[in-house]
Amino acid sequence: MDMAYTTEAAPRPGLRERKKKRTRDALLRAALELFTTKGYEQTTVDEIAEAVDVSQRTFFRYFAGKEDVALFSQRIAESHFLAAVRERPPHEAPLEALRLAVLESWDTIGQAIEAVIPIELHMRIFQLIESTPALLAVHLRHSAELEEEIARVIAEREGLDVDADPRPRVAVAVFGGVMRVTGRLWGAGEDTSVEAIRELTVSYLDQVGPALAEKWRTE
Repeated sequence: MDMAYTTEAAPRPGLRERKKKRTRDALLRAALELFTTKGYEQTTVDEIAEAVDVSQRTFFRYFAGKEDVALFSQRIAESHFLAAVRERPPHEAPLEALRLAVLESWDTIGQAIEAVIPIELHMRIFQLIESTPALLAVHLRHSAELEEEIARVIAEREGLDVDADPRPRVAVAVFGGVMRVTGRLWGAGEDTSVEAIRELTVSYLDQVGPALAEKWRTE
C-alpha cells in the first residue's frame, strides 16, 4: 500500500515537511484537474509542473510519472477500505464483513481523501480511470494484488491457512467481481457522487447470496 492511516496522534511535521506536502498536494490537484478537463493522454508533465510554477524535476521528486499521480488518491481509498476490513468484528461472516467494510469506507471516504484533494475531484478521477484503458489496466492489476492482501486478512481473521483453504480467495474474488461491475456501471453513468456509487454497491452486493444460491429459471 502506498499510504497507511492510523488513529494515533502523530507529531506535528516540521516546516520543511509541511512545505513538501503543500507542493505535492498542489501538483496532485493540478494534475487531476488537467486530467479530468483536458484528458489524461493529452496532459503532459510539463503542463502539470507549469500549473504549480515548479520545474519538471520537482514534479519527479514527488511522482514517478503521470500514472503515479493519476492513481494516487485511489491508493488512499484502497488503504482506507483495507483498514475498514481489518477493523470488522470477528463474529461477522466474511462476505458480510466485506460488505459492511466497503459501505463504511464509502461513508467515511471524505475523511481520508479531503486531507489531500476535494472528494468531488477524487470521484471525477475515479470515473476517468474507468474510462481510460491505460489507467484501467494498471488499476485492475493493482486490484488483483489488493484482493490477495484482503484474502489473507480474511483468512487470518477466520483462523485459516489461505494457501490450504480456498474459501478466503473465493469470497474475495466474488466480492471483487461485484466491485468491478459496480465501478464500471457507475463510471458510465452521469451521477459521479459518492452516494450514487454507494447505492449501486448496496444493490449489487445484496444480490450476491440469491444469485449464487438460488435457481434463476422461473419455469
